[in-house]
Amino acid sequence: QVQLVESGGGSVQSGGSLRLSCAASGDTSRRYCMGWFRQRPGQEREGVAAIDLYGSTKYADSVEGRFTISEDKAKNTLFLEMNNLESEDTGTYFCAAKTTFGLTTWPSLYGHWGQGTQVTVSS
Repeated sequence: QVQLVESGGGSVQSGGSLRLSCAASGDTSRRYCMGWFRQRPGQEREGVAAIDLYGSTKYADSVEGRFTISEDKAKNTLFLEMNNLESEDTGTYFCAAKTTFGLTTWPSLYGHWGQGTQVTVSS
């Protein structure tokens, strides 16, 4: 089992920045892919970014060029640097771990989830 705890959410104005963190514990040896997801008000959970064990990354079109996913493997921590935030980025952000190979941002393929952290962007 992998336990995930997100932090770093908050309220910012449009154009601002936030950095989310996700601390992983437990059986972290099988974290083949880590991802960030969000659930905007009234919408289904969607993939934002993912990184695999080789460091390859994948982003949703809506955040490409504004968000950066990274990982500190020594500290078992995943990050999401979010710049030039827009009101449409408002939502609850979750990190998740996938214990099978393959870089993807499909939520249904991830088996371990954190509790989420709220991001609110005001215009």
